[in-house]
Formats: sequence, structure tokens, C-alpha cells
Amino acid sequence: MAKVEWSAGIDSVSGALSKPSKSGQHSCSKMLLGTHRVAATTSSDCNRLFLRKKTKRSTPVTSDERAWRNRFKLIVQAINARRKDLSHVAEDLAAFNAQKDTAGGYKTMRQYLWHVCAAEING
Repeated sequence: MAKVEWSAGIDSVSGALSKPSKSGQHSCSKMLLGTHRVAATTSSDCNRLFLRKKTKRSTPVTSDERAWRNRFKLIVQAINARRKDLSHVAEDLAAFNAQKDTAGGYKTMRQYLWHVCAAEING
């Protein structure tokens, strides 16, 4: 197993370090993924690097999957519109702050708005 020595100032790396592009130009053919484990351990080697080959989907997109994608898209659009609408900002912020410290409350504003907009779309 290889060991990675980080340069001064870099404690850890997490996430995709390089991704294969969809067009195939000026990119690598594999994804380089770095992870950093934040668990209590006696080992100081908590960073890992993985190479993942580019994969191609083997099955067609189902109608259920298209419906879920469309629902996701509608909710994201509703959230973005609601965040820009000044008539909702004050009431959303007050409602978010009132529920965030309760049991089962949403901890982030985006999570709260997701719940509100999904409820509006679902009816």
C-alpha cells in the first residue's frame, strides 16, 4: 500500500481530485478520489486515494427514475425561486429558527426549504 506525504499546510484531502470529462477532451480516463477518515484511531494514516474507472450505464433510464429526477428538479427550482423572493425571506427565516432546535427539526435552511417546497409540490 502506498503512503501519501502531504506538503506543508495540507492536512487532508477529501473528494474528487480529478474527474473524467463527459466530452473526453483534456481529461484523464479515471477518477482520482481522496478520502479522509475522521474516526478515533491510534493510526495517523487516515487518508486514502482511490482510482475509479469511468463507467457506462448498462440499463436504460426507467420511467420511475425520470419521474424522480423531474420531481428533484422541480423542488430545486422552487427552492431557488423562494430564496430569491423577498416576500418569503423574513417569514422563512423566522419559521426556520423556530423549528431548528426542536426534536426532528431541520438543521440547515436548505433542508428546511426542501421540506417546505416538497410539501407544496406534493400537494
